[in-house]
Amino acid sequence: MPHPGPTTRPNTEPNTGPNTGPNKPNTEPIRMPELMSHDRADLDRFLDGVVLAHVAFVDDAGAPAVVPTAVARWGDRLVAHGSTGSRWMRQVARGGPVAVSIAAIDGIVVARSAFESSLIYSSAVLFGSFVVLAGEERAEALDVLTERLLPGRTDEVRPPTTREIAATMVLAMPIAEWSLRISDDWPEDAEDDVAGSAWAGQLRFGAPTATPFAAPDLRPGVPVPASVAAVRGVR
Repeated sequence: MPHPGPTTRPNTEPNTGPNTGPNKPNTEPIRMPELMSHDRADLDRFLDGVVLAHVAFVDDAGAPAVVPTAVARWGDRLVAHGSTGSRWMRQVARGGPVAVSIAAIDGIVVARSAFESSLIYSSAVLFGSFVVLAGEERAEALDVLTERLLPGRTDEVRPPTTREIAATMVLAMPIAEWSLRISDDWPEDAEDDVAGSAWAGQLRFGAPTATPFAAPDLRPGVPVPASVAAVRGVR
C-alpha cells in the first residue's frame, strides 16, 4: 500500500522565496504530485473537519518528539491549548520550529492486488512556530476550541474562571507554510489484473455514531444539551 501523507524533504537550494532556503522544509512532493492541492480553500475545509493533530519538535537535548493534541483553525492561525505545566507546550512556546501533521482516513481503495491497494485520505503538514496568546485573544481562542469540539457549547456552560484561564496555555501558529495531499480515486490495476476474477472498488467508511452517556453524578432531569444532540450520528 502506498504510504499516505505529504512527503517532504529538506530544501538545500538557495533562498529564492518564502518557502525555500537552507533548513526549510520543501512543501512540494517527491512522489505523486497530482495528489497535492495548493488551494488554500481546500486546506481550510480540511482543517475545519478534523480535531486531532500531531505536533513534532526537537527538545533542548536534541531529541525528536511528537505529541498528539486537539487543534482548531482560527482564521489564518492554528490554535492549541493545554496546561501551563505541560512540558511540550512550554518547549514549543519558546518559538522553535515545529511540524504539525493532520490526517483523516475515509476509506480503502480496494485494488485487484495488494500492491495497488491504498487509502482514501486527506493529509496535511504545516510548518512554522507557535506563539503564546494572552488576554482577550487567549479567552477568544479557548471559545474557538470549545466550539470546534461542540458547536454551541459555550452558551450552555459558565465562563471559565480567572484561575482556570491562568492555568491554561493557548498557542497559535500562522497557517503560512503547508502541504496538502488528497487521495480519492479508483484502483489503477494492470490490464492482466483487470481481466482476472478479483473484485475491485472503494470501501467507504460511514459516519461514526456517537452515543451520549450521562455522568454518574448528573442530577436527575438534566436533559442532553442541544450541542451534544446536534452531533452527527448521535443515537
